[in-house]
Amino acid sequence: MMKSLDIINNLDYYYPVAKCELNYTKDYELLIATILSAQCTDKRVNMVTKELFLKYDLVGLKNACLKDIEKIIRPCGSYTKKAFYIKNVALRLLEDYNGVVPNDRKYLESLPGVGRKTCNVVLANIYNVPTIAVDTHVARVSKRLGLAVDTDSVLVIEQKLMNKFPKDKWSRLHHQLVLFGRYNCLARKPKCEGCLFNNSCEYYKKITR
Repeated sequence: MMKSLDIINNLDYYYPVAKCELNYTKDYELLIATILSAQCTDKRVNMVTKELFLKYDLVGLKNACLKDIEKIIRPCGSYTKKAFYIKNVALRLLEDYNGVVPNDRKYLESLPGVGRKTCNVVLANIYNVPTIAVDTHVARVSKRLGLAVDTDSVLVIEQKLMNKFPKDKWSRLHHQLVLFGRYNCLARKPKCEGCLFNNSCEYYKKITR
C-alpha cells in the first residue's frame, strides 16, 4: 500500500484545486443539492437546481405543492421521495433555525433524506469541519488503491481513511478522491494508462496479470 504522503502528492498533482462541483449560493441550497445528488450526477443536479432555486426560496419550498417540486426534480431520479425530503427539510429548517443550516451533526442527520455522507459534505463545505464523505467514487478509488476491501461498508471506509490521513487533509482529500473517481478512475474503462497509482492499484494488478 502507498504511503499516505505519496497518495496526497499524487492527488495534488491531478487536482491541485479541488472543490465541490454542486452549484449553490446559500447553505440550504447545498443541503438540498446534496440530497438530490443521491444516485444522480452533479451535472444533472446542477441543471435541476438552477430551475428549482430560481423558482423557490426556502419559504417557497416549504409552501410548494409536492407535485410542482417533483416535476422540476424528476431528472434526478427518486423524485417522489426527494420532493418529500426537500419540502420537509425546508419546513424543519425554518421552524428550528430560521432557515439556517446549523453546524450540528445530530440535528442534520435527523432531517429526512440526510445521512452521514450528506451531512459530511455540508459540514465540510459550509463550516470547514474536517470530514470525509464516502460516495461511490471515494469507495471505488479506496478499494482499488487497497485503502479498503470490497466488503467494507461506507462507514468502515470512512474510518479507515480518517486513520490513514492527517485530519487537516480530510476535506480536501474527499474532494480529490471524488474528482479522481469521477474523471480518472471510472467504474468502467478507468484511465489506467500512465496513472500515477498503477504500482499500488489492486484493479490495475488484476487486469495486467
